[in-house]
Amino acid sequence: MDGNHFRYETEISINSRQKLVYYAKFCGKIIGFNEFLSYFEQDVTSDLTTLTANSSKAFGSRRNRQRQFPLIIRRNSGWVPVNLKAIWEYRELLYFLAWRDIKVRYKQMFLGIGWALLQPLMTMLVFSFFLGQLVRVPSDGIPYPLFIFCALLPWQLFARALMDSSNSLVANQNLLTKVYFPRLVVPLAAGLPAFVDFAFAFAALVAMMSYYDLVLTPAVWKLPGLVLLAMGAALGIGIWLAALNVKYRDVKHVVPFFLQVWLFVTPVAYPASLVPERWRLLYGLNPMTSVVEGFRSILLGTSTDLDLMLAVSVAVVSLWMVTGLYYFQRMERTFADVV
Repeated sequence: MDGNHFRYETEISINSRQKLVYYAKFCGKIIGFNEFLSYFEQDVTSDLTTLTANSSKAFGSRRNRQRQFPLIIRRNSGWVPVNLKAIWEYRELLYFLAWRDIKVRYKQMFLGIGWALLQPLMTMLVFSFFLGQLVRVPSDGIPYPLFIFCALLPWQLFARALMDSSNSLVANQNLLTKVYFPRLVVPLAAGLPAFVDFAFAFAALVAMMSYYDLVLTPAVWKLPGLVLLAMGAALGIGIWLAALNVKYRDVKHVVPFFLQVWLFVTPVAYPASLVPERWRLLYGLNPMTSVVEGFRSILLGTSTDLDLMLAVSVAVVSLWMVTGLYYFQRMERTFADVV
């Protein structure tokens, strides 16, 4: 702060109460007093002129504190850098939102967490009967029920996280319009509960492997990397769709159809070995191909060369994540007004 003027530029909504939020937080940090926090608790609706007058009194008796400094608040324009530090500062909010979604999902249910097992098990039975018994789809020497259930685990994780994160901002619109926090916390928190379903389904997979006399290999330590790749793909696209869904509500109707098509493009019900070798690299543009085949290779011992395919998939997911974060940050300033 030098002379009589300083400029503080930040992103704000046109909502006048949002301006008071930013102004109070600014003065609390820069000036070093807590009066503005009490203004919120008392639901004061005074304008920025009154707050400016009060702020000058808080400076004390120093010579520089007798001056009034005009405050210019402007919203950011163009592409805004991603503020990951703010996400870390609001990590407790992310945790509580995720925990709230988990409790709400299984509250007052007869089967409770059993739904996490029922969906992949029923899908496995249907695919095993029609594709395994009637069509006789090859399964690389692995019993077809185990072959498909192993692929359904990462797929259900990906699909659930993508569905929940894409619809998260609209589902929490009341929260967006009443209080300030980094909006990116909402889609991130919405995708985390999918891990709970995955954990219980993975326990069922281990039980199935023991039934077929298969054991976990030392390569199981690689699974967390594939899980992170699946979550990165889900959140990368989910962040894009969450921002689009605020403005275009058609998105929530498109996502289920989109996932149905993606299921058959991914080698869940069939092995990737059916795809000609010359198309394998192009097939890696679908990150879930690498994840599904990686799960089968690690847990079931199928022989698939995944190195080059994984490299392509990691590059694609990184691109989705980076572009999704920047697009989300650019559109964030309009969420409270449009949602």
